[in-house]
Amino acid sequence: MKKTLLLSLTLVCGFSGGLLAQDTPDAAITQKIRDEGLNRSKVMQTAFYLTDVSGPRLSNSTNLKNAQNWAVKELKSYGLTNTKLEPWGKFGKGWDVEKNYAAITVPYYHAIIAIPKAWTPGTNGPIKSEIVLIKADTTLNMDQYKGKLKGKIIIYEPASMTLAAGATPDFLRYTDAQLDDMAKATAQAAGAPRRNPGGNPQMAAMMRTRTFRTKLSAFLRDENV
Repeated sequence: MKKTLLLSLTLVCGFSGGLLAQDTPDAAITQKIRDEGLNRSKVMQTAFYLTDVSGPRLSNSTNLKNAQNWAVKELKSYGLTNTKLEPWGKFGKGWDVEKNYAAITVPYYHAIIAIPKAWTPGTNGPIKSEIVLIKADTTLNMDQYKGKLKGKIIIYEPASMTLAAGATPDFLRYTDAQLDDMAKATAQAAGAPRRNPGGNPQMAAMMRTRTFRTKLSAFLRDENV
């Protein structure tokens, strides 16, 4: 009985040691991955084809099919075999934008940058209506618009939004020193704690805005906009 118990404990300890060893990163493999990524990366080329060339890839859309065909061709060029598209079931109708246009015409002409939401039905030609600017960021602010929006074209602006002239450019390039520091960065240890996104004020504000916009969409539907 004692021999059996001792053997069992030895096996358990041996398996535990093996499991713990798997958590230790392989420095050689990590270095190979870093070398491939830093010196022979195709990330930007791949991103270019999947974004600028293929564009949005809505389910069952023309752009998605183009991106899928490109991915198959690209994977084959890597030397992968048996690369093909697999059917995953029935989805329904796709959706593509053929043309969209919006502009203010009175008291003077001004083009509006507008992008239709996916699966928005067509208008069967141009439509004209009064524009209402909604400035709100809480449900309390929306009460003033009840009963006044039916048939109107709505432009939304957060009530708390302020526009200020920026002193720095929108785009900055990393310096050589910054790029060197990034290249020398070490991999994060396994099991290391990650930052809590909830502690980021900018992220928290973004979540509040997203929650309010969901409520605003429901409000506009109820108002027959």
